[in-house]
This record gives sequence, C-alpha cells and structure tokens, in this order.
Amino acid sequence: MEKIKMTTPLVEMDGDEMTRIIWKMIKDELILPYVELKTEYYDLGLENRERTKDQVTIDSAEATKKYGVAVKCATITPNAERVKEYNLSQMWKSPNGTIRAILDGTVFRTPIVVKGITPYIPTWTKPITIARHAYGDVYKNTEMTVADGSRAELVVTDKDGRETRQLIHEFKGSDGIIQGLHNIDKSIGSFARACFNFALDKKQDLWFATKDTISKKYDHRFKDIFNEIFENEYKDKFAQAGITYFYTLIDDAVARVIRSEGGYIWACKNYDGDVMSDMVATAFGSLAMMTSVLVSPDGVYEFEAAHGTVQRHYYKYLKGETTSTNSVATLFAWTGALRKRGQLDDLPLLSDFADKLEQATVSTIEDGIMTGDLAALSTLENKTKVDTETFLKEINKRLSAMMS
Repeated sequence: MEKIKMTTPLVEMDGDEMTRIIWKMIKDELILPYVELKTEYYDLGLENRERTKDQVTIDSAEATKKYGVAVKCATITPNAERVKEYNLSQMWKSPNGTIRAILDGTVFRTPIVVKGITPYIPTWTKPITIARHAYGDVYKNTEMTVADGSRAELVVTDKDGRETRQLIHEFKGSDGIIQGLHNIDKSIGSFARACFNFALDKKQDLWFATKDTISKKYDHRFKDIFNEIFENEYKDKFAQAGITYFYTLIDDAVARVIRSEGGYIWACKNYDGDVMSDMVATAFGSLAMMTSVLVSPDGVYEFEAAHGTVQRHYYKYLKGETTSTNSVATLFAWTGALRKRGQLDDLPLLSDFADKLEQATVSTIEDGIMTGDLAALSTLENKTKVDTETFLKEINKRLSAMMS
C-alpha cells in the first residue's frame, strides 16, 4: 500500500532506558511501514543532555512551539544515584518541567479503558481526565529548617522598596520547618484557558477544585481567575457545546469523583494533580495505560506516556533477558501526536491511521494477548502473556488487516 504522507514535521523527543528501546520498536513495527514519517529529532537521552548541558531540552521545546505538535519518550530525571551511574556533571532538571515552563502548558492525563481491566472503583465506566497545572506551588518552593526561638515572617518588598510583613510562626519550644510557595496570575490564567479549550475540544464537562475556604488568598485566587475567564470568555461556548463548568472544594471533589461514573475533566493545582493523576491511573488499572498530553494556552501539543523509563526491565534487557514491558502508553503518545498533526494539517488519512492503530492495540488486549502487567489484572478467561516485541507484532497483524 502507498504510505500516508505528512506535510509538517512532528517534533520527536527520544528518551531513556526501556522506553527508548520500545520507542524504536513502535516506529519500526507500527508506524514506518504505513507513514512517510517526518520528524525533527531531538535526543533527550540523559547522555545527550549531559553532552549539550541540557540545551537539547530547551531546543526541543522551542521546536515544539514552532511546529505545534511533539511526541516525547519517557526520560530520566536524575537523582544522586543517577548522577553517579551516568557520571553527570550536575543533577539536571526534569525535562518535563523544563518543557512545561517553556510552553506554559497544562498536563492532561487520561486512562485507556479496555475490556477485561476492571477499575477498582466499580462506578467508573468512563475515563476521568486529570488536568494538572504545571507551574509553581511546591515544585518551585523555597524551604528552610528553623531553630527553636526563631521568628519566621513573610516579607514582600514592592517596586518602590516598601515592605509588607506577616508573621508565619514564632518557634517556641521546638525546632521546625517553613516553606514558601508562589504562583502568578498569568500562569493561572493560561491554565484556566487550556482547561476550558480542552473541555470544548473533548466536549466534556470540566470540574475544578481547590481549598479556598482555608487558603483564602492563594487558592481563592485560582478560583476567582477561573471564574472570571469562564464568565467573560467561555460561558456561551460551553452552553453551545452542551457542557458545564463546575467548581467545588477539593475534598468535596474527591467524594464526588469516587461516586461518579467518570467521563469528565478534573482540573487540579500542581501538587493535587500530581497525586490525583497517579490515583486515577492506579484505580483504572495501570499507569502504563495512561495517556499524557501537555497543552499550551495557544494550542501547542506535546504527547507522552504518563510513566517513567521502566528501569528494572531495561537492566534485564541489557542482560539479554526477555521483557514483557507494557508499550501502550508510549504507543498512544505516538497516535495522539499523529492524530493532532493530521487534524492541524487537514490530513484525514493520518488521523484515521492513528485511530486504527489505537483500535488495533485495544482489540489485541481484548483478544487476550497482553503484557505481564495487564495479564495480572485482566479478568478475561482466555489470556496469553507475551513479551514486548510479540505484543507489538500482534498489534501489527490487526492493524495490517484494517489498513488493507
């Protein structure tokens, strides 16, 4: 068959360890036979980030702003052990964090639902998408240990040199700790618009939750900015689309989520989103069955898997052992990027190919052929655990039949 042609490149960000191996397998087995793939390639493997002093990460993010769509492999965020293992000159920052900051993006994570993998919450029959604000809070914090007898104050100096002070705590009788958080209206506004636009794109209700009754300045600011932007820019659009925007306290939201059937987008502040996305992924079955897309307020998309580099399987792979690593989230990062590229460039064949590849993946699992992590979860009676490469070949059998 004639390969599907692309007009504009995707930005391709290669990664680390087992996901890097799977990345190449997916391209060779499932994409290159069908698509004349055009990518602008960036190697975000830890060795190349060290060689380029992390400039490659910045360059890849700038390229994403230029081309509008990127697909990213999982990467290592080094800790002290990794610095030693890879002989690094420093503990390089998270590539995801760097890219999020440059794109001013919001992370949307959605579970991939398949027959035979039953959510731990019985009422959840539809996916729940977590929208995570990707700026500030504890991830940009300043923190100190404080000696007994100290007085901690919050001090703000305005542009004219005037100080405003508020007492945090008088430490009497015990040492302690303090932490300073910040956010900016611009980033909160970008977060809100990204959420509202994503809800319109998906035609799903949007929930947002903070703890504004306790945090009467910080969290309340989020609530007010969301409400102002919704009322001024999105209220009529939501009404026309037949969807709703709903605000509640975070503890009420958790209770409502557990009782719900799913099928909506749940917007969370940075830390809340970090925690809740893992909770939702696990409750639906597996972090390896979770899509992740970073969306900027001006419509730039970066697709990736929600999980890490699968270090344990990589060490087995290096020893020549066979692994049964779940490639679905990485595969869906590729399909998400190809579909979006097709939509933006008016290439329905490319978007249709992405749909078919996802259908072939889901049908492979629902036919009982799956990797070990899913075999341990699946309630299907007749199931076969296969290795990573065999799983991709089984997907290709079904994809080939769909494409012919």
